[in-house]
Amino acid sequence: MVQLVGSLRKELADSLSTSKVLVVGAGGIGCELLKNIVLTGFRNIEVIDLDTIDVSNLNRQFLFQKKHVGKSKAQVAKESALQFCPSANITAYHDSIMNPDYNVEFFKNFNLVMNALDNRAARNHVNRMCLAADIPLIESGTAGYLGQVTVIKKGMTECYECQPKPTQKTFPGCTIRNTPSEPIHCIVWAKYLFNQLFGEEDADQDVSPDTADPEASWNPEETAARATAAEKDGDVNRVSTKQWARSNKYNAVKLFNKLFKDDIMYLLTMDKLWKKRKAPTPLDWQQLEKTGSPQEESSSSGLKDQQVLGVWGYCKLFQESVDTLHSLLDDKGDGAELVWDKDDPPAMDFVTAAANLRMYIFSMNMKSRFDVKSMAGNIIPAIATTNAVIAGLIVLEGLKILGGELESCRTIFLNKCPNLRKKLLVPCILDPPVVNCYVCASKPEVTVKFNVHKTTVLSLQDKILKERFGMVAPDVQIEDGKGTILISSEEGETEANNSKFLSDFGIRNGSRLQADDFLQDYTLLINVLHAEKLERDVEFEVVGEAPDKAPPPQNNQEEVKSITNGNKDSAQPSTSSKVPADDDDIMIVDSDNEAEASSSSGAVTSSAKRKHGDGDPGETSTKRPRTDQSSAAAAHDNNDDDDDDIIALD
Repeated sequence: MVQLVGSLRKELADSLSTSKVLVVGAGGIGCELLKNIVLTGFRNIEVIDLDTIDVSNLNRQFLFQKKHVGKSKAQVAKESALQFCPSANITAYHDSIMNPDYNVEFFKNFNLVMNALDNRAARNHVNRMCLAADIPLIESGTAGYLGQVTVIKKGMTECYECQPKPTQKTFPGCTIRNTPSEPIHCIVWAKYLFNQLFGEEDADQDVSPDTADPEASWNPEETAARATAAEKDGDVNRVSTKQWARSNKYNAVKLFNKLFKDDIMYLLTMDKLWKKRKAPTPLDWQQLEKTGSPQEESSSSGLKDQQVLGVWGYCKLFQESVDTLHSLLDDKGDGAELVWDKDDPPAMDFVTAAANLRMYIFSMNMKSRFDVKSMAGNIIPAIATTNAVIAGLIVLEGLKILGGELESCRTIFLNKCPNLRKKLLVPCILDPPVVNCYVCASKPEVTVKFNVHKTTVLSLQDKILKERFGMVAPDVQIEDGKGTILISSEEGETEANNSKFLSDFGIRNGSRLQADDFLQDYTLLINVLHAEKLERDVEFEVVGEAPDKAPPPQNNQEEVKSITNGNKDSAQPSTSSKVPADDDDIMIVDSDNEAEASSSSGAVTSSAKRKHGDGDPGETSTKRPRTDQSSAAAAHDNNDDDDDDIIALD
């Protein structure tokens, strides 16, 4: 007779009580997950999250209360979870999982890792660390009513990066308010601004600089103090953007100087944000007015909507649209609100102007009205129930893993509407690893096309290796027979190379680069494909991940040595003394989100999944992009989307 402890077999219950698990993220999914695992019988838990609690989190992250605003999510989640089970041993870290302290040896301490993250960079990083440590990982994500849970195990299943991901559509709130790096961040900010000024105000859509930005302060006490400086028991006592605008009678010039001068100058005082980023440049209306005429001309010919104006041109458009929208608001009477509609000319003019002015401030290429309109989309809100369902599924998969039944694990999709068999939850057989995956293959290799005469070493490091391939602290050497070091993660060693072009080092068509990230125990061989011209606004292109797509190597190159990621023998400590921290926070991006302008996106490769228990064993279902009421596999394309909101781009 099977002996039970509660609802679990005694052997499984004993395994839970002795196993050590890591929960990465204490937000929407993380709160539900932490509560679930302590109630299920897990007793040795570590949780890590860099974020602090914001008022907007309280509607769905139920472990937090108003009195916790400004405090560490991980620490408060721990304290709240202990009330469910005081005997649990929970360790909380207010930190980024990408901090070098959490290396491969750290991950090897755990029997299981559970992801409840909100951004792709951190997901990629945890994926690689679990591969290197050979620890099972349960990955999850939600997007409105959609959700997905999958299991990743080295050598047995696809890793998180085996399939190309669609463009990311959710963003950390601190990125929107403090450190935009893509045009879409500025467009989201501009839509938030429209609602703050003319529409329905939402705490999740604040456009002011975020003083509680965890990246601006690594000291938990300092972060909490900043966040609560103007608060009393979670109630914010500051004048709203709309109240400020009304008190100034929607004066466009005053509004301009507040948003694009005063707020930017305040951001500059948060000096930690700009140590490894280019600082923004404030704009002053009076100064621009004096020199504005030459800048008013369009930078391109063609249809009006496809022209990119100069800075002063967008200043005037901002002024005109504010005056028009203010007039429309007055006509509706007291307490009226406007609703943003991309087909409403004044509203579209306002978002185009405000977004482009912010792009200019943060040194981005400005966009035409047509481009801005195409990137602005509809909202899919965060659903607390979706988070709860997904957190429950994570625990069920965890029980299988710790019960020694890894082969019975499944990828499970949560759909908005029942499929043809009236199923909301659809389990699918886990796919095996992709042979030529540039992360989990035995010899990861990829071909990248760019102009070696125009691509700098810094661009290679930041845009290709860090942004596109998810490295944290890369070291790069040229496979030229000499082992020339191009990039070193040791501070100061190769900084003189940053502004030089790759061609200055003899890199040409067919050259091969070896990129190592010792923190991730990850090595990638890059085959260079030189191209004189690429598509407009494209700096590089990933041609293929299979070695047979690579150009022939140069004759004078040495034979490339065999490299296996995650090999125990190759594990080395990080050589980096400083690694940029990822801000693992997300603000409910309830407006529209990015089509991340980085080249990291790509169409999701179709892959047949056999439905488990839904029909004949041989019946298959293909993963494909989802429409509103499509079938089960749709959520697969959203597995990079976060445990908060997602914006569906038109």
